Amino acid sequence: MLDKFSLKKKKKEASASNYSKEHIDLSSVPSHIAIIMDGNGRWAKKRGLPRIAGHHEGMKVVRKIVKASNEIGVKALTLYAFSTENWKRPKSEVEYLMRLPEEFLGSFLPELVAENVQVRVMGNKEQLPAHTLRAINKAMNDTKENDGLILNFALNYGSRFEIIEGIKQIIKDTNNGKLNVDDINEELFSEYLMSSDLAEPDLLIRTSGEVRLSNFMLWQLAYAEFWFTEVLWPDFEEKNFYQAIVEYQRRGRRFGGV
Repeated sequence: MLDKFSLKKKKKEASASNYSKEHIDLSSVPSHIAIIMDGNGRWAKKRGLPRIAGHHEGMKVVRKIVKASNEIGVKALTLYAFSTENWKRPKSEVEYLMRLPEEFLGSFLPELVAENVQVRVMGNKEQLPAHTLRAINKAMNDTKENDGLILNFALNYGSRFEIIEGIKQIIKDTNNGKLNVDDINEELFSEYLMSSDLAEPDLLIRTSGEVRLSNFMLWQLAYAEFWFTEVLWPDFEEKNFYQAIVEYQRRGRRFGGV
């Protein structure tokens, strides 16, 4: 029985080669797509390479998926780039990950400006190194007038931290008389989150076969459609991205209704 299930899963993954942009209904593209980019380290290990080689390869995939998102009319793309838990990784790996924004934005920023993409970052910026902050601040400043795709990096981001910080601010505003307890509802609480300027994600994609949220947008993903794939992030291609969107479009989203 398990063998049959595994075979079906492999066939499903293989079918991604059949998907292209032409298979997508452009009238119902998910407005906001969130991606947990997982599997860089495993990709490198399989090839006998250092983990940072996987992160470098994964950076190239980000560029492809941003372009694909922009072409089909996605309004916002949130990428889980570095979690609050990732500081536990080896020092050399963390240092490289903190250099990646410089490398990625240094080479890709002119293209983002030209393609009308607006860069945003959500997360606890206070802990980021100065060189990382300089890179992201420059990207946000240079693209702030763009009104096309929003490329939102979740950098040093953790959803539990975000929620706790939101609760603290609500308590402060209530104590200061800015809020009445009876005013607090789901809509108001969402305004205290780091993603307050974005619509909630319609689709979550996670690569590498892991099936969990890993402290990512726990509040915002309440009614998102989830799509998981065995493909490691450095191997993730446009065809896999299109497959996720086609499968999203086949689902019926009822939001608790019938």
